[in-house]
Amino acid sequence: MSIPDVTELTLEEKASLTSGASFWYTKPVERVGVPAIMVTDGPHGLRKQREGGDHLGIGDSVPATCFPPAVGLGSSWDVDLIHRVGEALGTETSIENVAVLLGPGINIKRSPLCGRNFEYLSEDPIVSGVLGAAIVQGIQSKGVGTSLKHFAANNQENDRMRASSDVDPRPLREIYLRGFERVVEDAQPWTVMCSYNRINGVYASEDPWLLTQVLRDEWGYEGLVVSDWGAVNERVPGLAAGMDLEMPSSGGATDAQIVAAVQDGSLDESVLDVAAGRVLDLVRKAQDGAGAVAGPLDVDAHHALAREAAGRSIVLLKNEALRPAQGPVLPLAKDANVAVIGEFAASPRYQGAGSSMINPTRLDNALDEIRALSSGDVSYAQGFSNALQVSAEDAAALRTEAVAAAEAAEVVVLFLGLPARLESEGYDRDDIDLPAAQLELLDAVLAANPNTVVVLSNGGVVALPFAGRVPAILEGWLLGQAGGGATADVLFGDVNPSAKLTETIPVRLEDTPAYLDFPGEFSHVRYGEGLFVGYRWYDARRMDVAFPFGHGLSYTTFAYGDAVAQVDADGDLEVTVAVTNTGDRAGHEVVQVYTGLAGSQVQRAPRELKAFAAVALEPGETQTVTLTVRRKDLAYWDIRADRWIVEGGSYTVSVGASSRDIRSTAEATIEGDVFTLPLTRASSMGEVLRHPVAGPIVQSMIAQAMGGVADSAASIMPEGVDMSKMMESFPIGRIGMMAGLAGDGAGASPEMIDGLIAMANAGGVPAQA
Repeated sequence: MSIPDVTELTLEEKASLTSGASFWYTKPVERVGVPAIMVTDGPHGLRKQREGGDHLGIGDSVPATCFPPAVGLGSSWDVDLIHRVGEALGTETSIENVAVLLGPGINIKRSPLCGRNFEYLSEDPIVSGVLGAAIVQGIQSKGVGTSLKHFAANNQENDRMRASSDVDPRPLREIYLRGFERVVEDAQPWTVMCSYNRINGVYASEDPWLLTQVLRDEWGYEGLVVSDWGAVNERVPGLAAGMDLEMPSSGGATDAQIVAAVQDGSLDESVLDVAAGRVLDLVRKAQDGAGAVAGPLDVDAHHALAREAAGRSIVLLKNEALRPAQGPVLPLAKDANVAVIGEFAASPRYQGAGSSMINPTRLDNALDEIRALSSGDVSYAQGFSNALQVSAEDAAALRTEAVAAAEAAEVVVLFLGLPARLESEGYDRDDIDLPAAQLELLDAVLAANPNTVVVLSNGGVVALPFAGRVPAILEGWLLGQAGGGATADVLFGDVNPSAKLTETIPVRLEDTPAYLDFPGEFSHVRYGEGLFVGYRWYDARRMDVAFPFGHGLSYTTFAYGDAVAQVDADGDLEVTVAVTNTGDRAGHEVVQVYTGLAGSQVQRAPRELKAFAAVALEPGETQTVTLTVRRKDLAYWDIRADRWIVEGGSYTVSVGASSRDIRSTAEATIEGDVFTLPLTRASSMGEVLRHPVAGPIVQSMIAQAMGGVADSAASIMPEGVDMSKMMESFPIGRIGMMAGLAGDGAGASPEMIDGLIAMANAGGVPAQA
C-alpha cells in the first residue's frame, strides 16, 4: 500500500505521527495504511531489543556483529574501509527489518574526560565529517537510514539533559558544526538527532536557528529531525523550531498539546503539516528499502570484516629497540617465548557502556589468538583485577605471579587499560590516569623484563607517564568483537599497523584545552578555549604532548616527495605529493594536508587539517597522491557579517605523517572573497582606509589633519613613535577631535563624515538628498 499524503490525515492523526508509539517504534495510522517503523541503537553494531526484553534492550538484544567503536575505527582514517563497515551495518539492519540505525555520532572530542568519547571519531571536524559521511553512505546504500548525532555541541555527559554549551559563533561554526555540515551535504542522512543540551541557553530540541535556519535553510537538509530519547523540553515550541519526531512515546500527552495549540491558534497547522509530512517521507523510504537485503546473516564474513577493521584501528605509538644492536621489539617472532600479562588479554574490553552496547555474534580474546598464531611458549598471568574491590594481599599475589612469568619469558606483552565502569554514557571521567594497581604492575614487570610491549584498551585517551620506559606501545582502543584476533595479527606482523591518532594524547590532564572550563558549573559550560580544540591548542601554545594528532607508526617506512599545491577551476586546492614505501613490507600511509595563513586578519591555529587519504603501498612502490582541499573548508566564520569568508593570501600547505611530522610544504595563493563591510561612525580608521571608496578620500583628510597633530605630538611623544599605528583603531566618528589637536580648525564635521559613509556604502555614488 502506498503511503498517503499529509492532506489525507486528520489533525489528530497528523499530531500522532510526531511522537513514538513505544520506545523503538513510530506510530502507525491504520485508517490510511501508514505502518509503524522501527528504529534502534547503533552505531558500531545493531542493538535491537528482542521481543519481551527490557525496554532499553541493553540486557537482551539480538546477536549482531560488534565492529570497532568510532574511537578505533576512526583511527584508520580510511574512507573505503569505513564505507564497507557501513555497508555491513546496513546489511544487518535490513535483515532485522529495522528502518533506521541510530548513528553515527560525530561530536568533537573537546575534552578527554567525556565519558562518551569512545562513540566519537575525532577532535577535528574534517576527520569527523569525512568519515561520518562514509559511514552514512555505507549504511544507507542498503536501503536503511541513519541518524546523525548528537546535534549539536554535545561534548560532555555531566548534566547532559540541561547544561548549556556556551560557545562563541566562530568555534561553534568552525569546530562543532562543521563536521555535521559535511555529513549533511555529502550524505543526506535520513534523520538527524538533536541533542539533550542547550546551546547558548536554548535547548537544541527547540532551537529554530539550529534546526531550521542552519540545518535546513543553509545546509539544505532534506530529512527528518528526531529527538534524542527524552530530549524534548517543550513539545509545541520544539515542533515550531523544526524538531519533527519526539522519541520515545509520550503516551499521547504531547500529541494532545499539539492538537490544542492548533485549535487555539497558537500553532499554525501548516507547521504540523510539514513535520508530519517528513515522518511520512521517512516511512516511504523505509518501505521502499524494506527487504533490500535478504538473510540470513553471513556471520563469518562479518566477523572477518570486524577483524580487518580492528587491525586497521590499532595505533603503533612507539616501537624501538631495547638495545642499540637489536631491531625494534615489534613485530614479535612467532617462535618467541611470550608472557601475556593483564586481565584484558583474557577478558577483553571491546566496547563502551551505555546505549551502544552490542550483543556480539562471537567474541575473540587476545590470549587465545596469540596462542593460535604462536609456535613458541605463551604463558599467562592475570596481573591485576578489574573487580571493584580487591584486597592488598590479592593484588600483591597477582603482581608476584606476573613478575615470575615476565622473568621466564623472552618478551612480555602487557595489557593495560580502563575498566568499563570508568567510562560510560551518562557520566564523565574524573581523570585520564590508568588505575594505580596497573601502574604498579607495570613497574614490577619492567624491573623483571624490560623487553615489554604495552597494549592499551581504552575508549578515551590515557596519560602515558611510562612512555619513555617501554620500547613499544600499541594503542588498542576498543576494538569490537574481533579485536583479540586483530591484536595478535599486529603483534606478530600478519597485519602491518597503519592507524593514526585522531586525537592528541596529552602529557597531563592539566595541559588540555578545556581543563579550566570542563564540565562547567550551575548548568553552564563555557567553551573558553574557543577555536583552539585539540592539536590547535597544543600547536598554538607550542606545548609538549605525549603523542601528537595524526601520529602512528608502521613496520615499514614511507618517504614523501615535494608537494605541489594548485588552485583548480572550481576554486578548490589540489595538492599532489609522491609517497614511497621505502621498507620491505606492504603498508598503508595516512597522508595529511594542513593549511596555515601567516598574518591573517583573524585568529587562527598555526595549521589546520583540511584533507587526508589512506594510501596502500607495496614495498618499493611510489604513488602520486592527489588530495583536494575544498575552498569552503578554507573559510572562517566572520562574526561581523555572520557568514563564511575565504580570506585571500599566500597559504602554507603542509603535507605530513602527523600534525608535527611535516614532510613537505608548498605555498598557494588563494583569491579571497569580495566582501566590504558597511561603514559606520564606529568603523576604525584602519577599516576606512582599506575601503575602496572611502580610503583615498580619508587619506587626504588625514594628511591635512596630521600636520598639526604631528607638531603637537612631537613635544610629548618619544622619537620613532608610529602615529599611523596609533590611529589604526581610532573610530572615524571621532575624527573631529583632530581639529582640537591641530589647533587650526582642521578636521571633519559630523556632516562630512556622514556623507563620506553614505557615499562609501552606496558604492561610490554620492547619496541623494
